[in-house]
Amino acid sequence: MRVIAKRALLDFWKKHADTKQQLKAWYNEAEQADWKSPNDIKKDYPSASILEGNRVVFNIKGNNYRLIVRINYKYGVVWIRFIGTHAEYDKVDATKI
Repeated sequence: MRVIAKRALLDFWKKHADTKQQLKAWYNEAEQADWKSPNDIKKDYPSASILEGNRVVFNIKGNNYRLIVRINYKYGVVWIRFIGTHAEYDKVDATKI
């Protein structure tokens, strides 16, 4: 998969250093993945939440943080839409961000 907006991850882990290793690992795994459907993601990340509009929410660092991505399965592209604390996540509409 091609992950768009890695800069969002870099900026986030500069502010939240405790996320750096897990976000790096997620990024590397996503880059190597060949997700063709939400079922493929669930195999790799059973705790991921699949939402409408090809959005997926990943729990980061024991669910202290949330990462929302939008995926175009046909073209193999993952767009980072949001990364934030659980409290910040509660203030956004994950299906529209």
